[in-house]
Amino acid sequence: MQYVTDEETSNTESNTENVSPQNSIPTYSIVLIACIIVVSVVQQTTNLDLSVDLAGFDKPAFINNRDYWRIFTGGALHGGLLHLLFNSYALYSFGNLIEFLSNKAHLAIVFLISIVGGGLLSLLADPVGSSVGASGGIIGFLGYLAVYAYKRRELLSPGFLRSLLINIGFIALYGIALAQNIDNFAHLGGLLAGAIYGFFQIPGDLQKDPRIVSSNTDLIGMVSLGFFIIISIFSILLILQIIRL
Repeated sequence: MQYVTDEETSNTESNTENVSPQNSIPTYSIVLIACIIVVSVVQQTTNLDLSVDLAGFDKPAFINNRDYWRIFTGGALHGGLLHLLFNSYALYSFGNLIEFLSNKAHLAIVFLISIVGGGLLSLLADPVGSSVGASGGIIGFLGYLAVYAYKRRELLSPGFLRSLLINIGFIALYGIALAQNIDNFAHLGGLLAGAIYGFFQIPGDLQKDPRIVSSNTDLIGMVSLGFFIIISIFSILLILQIIRL
């Protein structure tokens, strides 16, 4: 499906600063997927339940023991193979769109702030229990893309925003149906975080190309990606009990 018109492309042909090539491999999306797969392999080859105890987003531990790192490590862990496959597919699908329509730096930034936003709303709504999964960060992509589709609707396929809203609705219904197993507040927090970031970052001026970022934004994107790589390594060390906290 072609989302970007020739007019938008022609308006930015002369710009060369930090633009993500349209037909390039979605490198940041692939790196994020690789991180969660490696962590999940370690979980599966050791003890899945114990791994959640050691590195999951345990809310009482976050509050009482000040294990603030758990809000990040919880996003690197998953509850099983199906959970991992579903999130990996969604991350690639929506992440690929962001890298194509916007910039890989924004992908990494949205992913990280949406994990935090999802974790904080989940904590406020239900400060007991624990959760794992990158869903908050991934649904943050949906929030970002929905704002992108709205603000640049004159340049995009009419069905693009509708498709995103259908996805959001499907995830909401799925979450309600499986409320006992899904952290819906983490999903909502991630969605809001991605949307808020998109509201301030995506230019309303249709002459401005959202794929162009400053060197500072590019650096923040690389730092965000690097931080999640470090978090994934840290999660593995916790699961293997090489680091004990």
